[in-house]
Amino acid sequence: MLRPNLMNAATTVESDSLALVEIIELKWLLAGEGFRLHVERLQTDRDYARQVLHRAELSANPALRETAARLRARLALADS
Repeated sequence: MLRPNLMNAATTVESDSLALVEIIELKWLLAGEGFRLHVERLQTDRDYARQVLHRAELSANPALRETAARLRARLALADS
């Protein structure tokens, strides 16, 4: 009975780690365009996250747009 819970916990930790890696990637790509991303706020404020991702998706930088799209999907943030 304990085993499935451990598997779920490992999956959650892995997912959270991947999201954090993508957030940091987004942060540095946006910094290259002169925008300062607040990591903790992006993780806790859905409106701020949507605004940041929208800004990133309008960039001329394809790597930035792709990172934003992946992160939007990972965070389950529909553009509304």
